[in-house]
Amino acid sequence: MFTGLVEEVGAVLRIFPAGDVTEMEIRAPGISAGLCKGASVAVMGACLTVTALGRDSFTVEMMEETVRKTKLGRLKTNSPVNLERAMRLGGRLDGHLVTGHIDGICFLAEMGGQGKTRLATFTAERELTRMIVPKGSVALDGVSLTVIDSDPVRGLFSVGLIPETLRRTTLGTLAVKDPVNLETDLIAKYVRRFVLPAENDSRGGSTRGEITWETLRENGWI
Repeated sequence: MFTGLVEEVGAVLRIFPAGDVTEMEIRAPGISAGLCKGASVAVMGACLTVTALGRDSFTVEMMEETVRKTKLGRLKTNSPVNLERAMRLGGRLDGHLVTGHIDGICFLAEMGGQGKTRLATFTAERELTRMIVPKGSVALDGVSLTVIDSDPVRGLFSVGLIPETLRRTTLGTLAVKDPVNLETDLIAKYVRRFVLPAENDSRGGSTRGEITWETLRENGWI
């Protein structure tokens, strides 16, 4: 589990296939000394496991699903990456609960704003934007941000970027149409799963009915 507060912007040293996984070595002098084999690290928001350590670097493995479903498969040598070590249970939670499980990729549609702050608008699949609400939280490339506005019908949402975020993360270098790893709010996923009708199961039947006033009465809730 992570908080969405980036500790360091590292750099990809190399990416190479290793059997049925892809390995990536990352230069990170700021956090590598505090890592060990088996530790979890959020790389651009994706939770990965450390498999080897260098003097100021570490190596992680990526399954095919990770390479395909996130922007990590698009990284190259020298690509900058946001990094965060796993949070300590009992510590302060300055961002929000981030699992490191990427829901999909969104794309920068517009970067506006006045002065030192920026208003960034992103486009994403409507299935994802349905779980994004104003004043809620999202993690973009591993950065915890507060949603300013959301339009699920058009597949759009916007966040504000303060100067500190622009300086200390990769979000400050984004250009229009750039891909960004998106993790929606953890609580919203479960609420939507329990409230909305379940998708049909493999046999063609519904695994659970829609919650209505009638079903609430039948089960003694009202």
